[in-house]
Amino acid sequence: MELVRIKGDKNAPEEKNMSSVGRDEFIEANTTPMNFGDLRDNCIIPVFAKDNESTISHPEFIDALIEVANHHFSGQQVLSPSIRVSHPIKGRVPEAKGKPANQLLDHEKTIYYGRMAFIIDIPSIQESVNGNGLSLTVGGVRSCNQENLYNKKTEERFKVFIGFKNLVCTNLCVSTDGCKTEIKVRHTHELMEKINDLFVNFQAEKQLEEHKQLCEFSLTERQFAQLIGRSKMYAHISSSFKKQIPSLQLLDNQLNAVVREYYKSKQFCRNEDGSIDLWRLYNLFTGANKSSYIDTFLERGISISSFSNLLLESLKNSQKLWYLS
Repeated sequence: MELVRIKGDKNAPEEKNMSSVGRDEFIEANTTPMNFGDLRDNCIIPVFAKDNESTISHPEFIDALIEVANHHFSGQQVLSPSIRVSHPIKGRVPEAKGKPANQLLDHEKTIYYGRMAFIIDIPSIQESVNGNGLSLTVGGVRSCNQENLYNKKTEERFKVFIGFKNLVCTNLCVSTDGCKTEIKVRHTHELMEKINDLFVNFQAEKQLEEHKQLCEFSLTERQFAQLIGRSKMYAHISSSFKKQIPSLQLLDNQLNAVVREYYKSKQFCRNEDGSIDLWRLYNLFTGANKSSYIDTFLERGISISSFSNLLLESLKNSQKLWYLS
């Protein structure tokens, strides 16, 4: 894989200990920023109940991706991970059994987080689209609720992606070619192999070209209104009709956020005549996706990318599209 227009010093040292403050906003809803050291040192590791075998922990997952990124992007600037967690599972040590919760000491409490998402920025690899700086970004998602922890140890599921982050708004730009949402492995070395395969096959130039083409086509105010209205209608149409129509997958409150930012966003609002180019619309979509739960975040991001490209093809080739008809 050859990434285009690499800027900055290729020989810059890796910044493994750099603070992640200011980079946590890639996802927001119902999540908490987490320091890697706290995740590694203060969280227990869930096990499979029938054989007491350990799961691949969140820190092991992050370490595996960091190792692959440092190897694959050797000589580039690889920052420390920005981590978000949700769904805490609380417990206590046996010695604290029966003790009132308000009297528990810190060393008597245990916790792990059922869901975790993280990104790792590679700021020495950047490109610009419509005046917005895009930085290469890799990351992953883990949802322990997908594992049957009541059984014996089996393959565990992970999600990994590579794409770009819009530096103006921290929106993530991910597509089908840059994401694996169903990685199943038993060991970390298998996980590293899958991650490496994704990095090797990622076509950065293709994704950047798609983003640039979005800047060339616009929706009128009427078309935007039609798109939002049809998107809200989608949830209520018949199942047979749904099979014929691609879904945007944004929830109703997220579509409301898109409309609000269509008028109010400092970076991506409409033009004076009400029109909006597809690049800005795409960023309104990805901005709304920040309110998704961790376990739906990547799939929704992929849906947004595919849907935006569908709009592009419809406008470029004057093809009829239900959302705009």
